[in-house]
Amino acid sequence: MTDDSLIDAPAAVRRGEAIPLDALREWWTETLGPVGSIDIEQFPSGFSNLTYLVRAGGDEFVLRRPPFGVKPGVAHDVLREGRLLAALRPAYERVPAVIALCDDVGVIGSPFFVMERVRGLILRAALPRTLPLEKRQLRALSEAVIDTLAGLHAVNWRVPGLESLGRPEGYVERQVAGWSRRWTAARTGDVRSIERVAAWLAEHAPVTGDAALVHNDFKFDNLVLDPADPTRVRAVLDWEMATIGDPRLDLATTLGYWLEADDPPPLLQLGLGITSLPGNWTREQVVSAYEAASGRSVGDPVWLLAFGLFKVAVIAQQIFARYAAGHTSDPRFFQLDLAVAALGDLAARAIDEHRISALA
Repeated sequence: MTDDSLIDAPAAVRRGEAIPLDALREWWTETLGPVGSIDIEQFPSGFSNLTYLVRAGGDEFVLRRPPFGVKPGVAHDVLREGRLLAALRPAYERVPAVIALCDDVGVIGSPFFVMERVRGLILRAALPRTLPLEKRQLRALSEAVIDTLAGLHAVNWRVPGLESLGRPEGYVERQVAGWSRRWTAARTGDVRSIERVAAWLAEHAPVTGDAALVHNDFKFDNLVLDPADPTRVRAVLDWEMATIGDPRLDLATTLGYWLEADDPPPLLQLGLGITSLPGNWTREQVVSAYEAASGRSVGDPVWLLAFGLFKVAVIAQQIFARYAAGHTSDPRFFQLDLAVAALGDLAARAIDEHRISALA
């Protein structure tokens, strides 16, 4: 019997991020059929596209829309994400089914899409008190996570709806240049370690390798786990940045979020996930396991970790810039600038010591 307290739960909608109920109900009736009642809550975690639980006529759905105060772009293109999920579902069952897309910004103020709700456990900053996983279980979970990543990279992307997602040629070079541009555009102050890491990444970037479906934000809290067996992955969420490219950079992003127990305290206090708990694999073990599961050689893991940390730092900086500009009042964003500096410092240390684990 599943403990319902382990199911990822919504909360009240944050101030300034409400969905107009009457307009949504009218669209829902016209698009999906009559609905007797409609109620909305918001999933409070996540830093990018906004995610809501919609209870409509006794059923549960998930609605995704861009955050307020952002310019249109691939990173927040929810219609692109919805179409991607619809195209991916026949080839990869670990994604929610898409119910409907809406490109009419007059309905709720932005494009959005509706998908099924996959009920399950999502592990974020800490383990639930009712789920004290043992070391062996955390090892098994690490294995399941990396096996899932390798399996994702094995998906046949040469099908309609997926093959046009991106341009694999020159992917690594474009990613390095692109994230450097995003850093420059979102800067609110000087962070010397970030500037240094960006220059080193460009100078030492590997040549783009083979192409695969790339999630681009693959981490623990984008996975829905089975509450009855937390080592089993039910679904992979948040595909807004997915594309076709070099899968090594997907692993790099995962490494950027994969903190270890002896990482600097400022990073461990950010609540990026549970990977620092005893039993989880180290970053070195993650790389070895991915190579074994995927059959790919990833090259220099130091470059991958440095890129992953740099990318996570830029994402955090973009969010902090929105907070500093007054586009969001979410209190979680108040000190993200400190996180940016800590991520840059860890990347610089990895480069200096030429290793990816035991960087205390």
